[in-house]
Amino acid sequence: MQSSSTYSVVRGAWKGLKGSEIYDLQKQRMVGWRNSLSVERVEKPTRIDRARELGYKSKQGFVVVRSRVRRGGRHRPKIMGGRRPRRLAYNKLTPKKSIQWIAEERAADKYPNLEVLNSYYVGEDGSYKYYEVILVDPDSPVIISDPKINWISEDTQKGRVYRGLTSAGYKGRGLRTGRTGSSKSRPSIRANGRIRR
Repeated sequence: MQSSSTYSVVRGAWKGLKGSEIYDLQKQRMVGWRNSLSVERVEKPTRIDRARELGYKSKQGFVVVRSRVRRGGRHRPKIMGGRRPRRLAYNKLTPKKSIQWIAEERAADKYPNLEVLNSYYVGEDGSYKYYEVILVDPDSPVIISDPKINWISEDTQKGRVYRGLTSAGYKGRGLRTGRTGSSKSRPSIRANGRIRR
């Protein structure tokens, strides 16, 4: 009973961050995070309530990594050549992947022997956004013997973040809307001949 009430206090503090008692602590964290590596392993989750909701367990085989990605719009170098202005298209480009999905992929690149389980938002400053990514070791005996997580050791889960099988990937592929009205999103946008420009 005590643990659930503790999680609810943490959850409430993060929902109203500016008015909570952890706001000053969070601002101090931003200074340290900005000067640290872009992908860095952390001892324990910053938001334990969110990590537990997404499947994290404090046991061997689970790794938490903080990933830093840029904020703001995407820009392309200006095209120097004969075009009408409409075809320049170097401002306000929308990438096909969300910032969170990119953060997950960068964490997977840094730890190729681990699989991405999920991720969650932990903060932002003027230039960057920060996500903590939960990674699992599919070859760990502790993971293989756990019936609640051993599905990640199957061959079908290899490279799952690169195939859009995480929660952020599902959202980016348009699979959060249910069956109605999303028939051309399944099994994939590419399979339906709808590769977005």
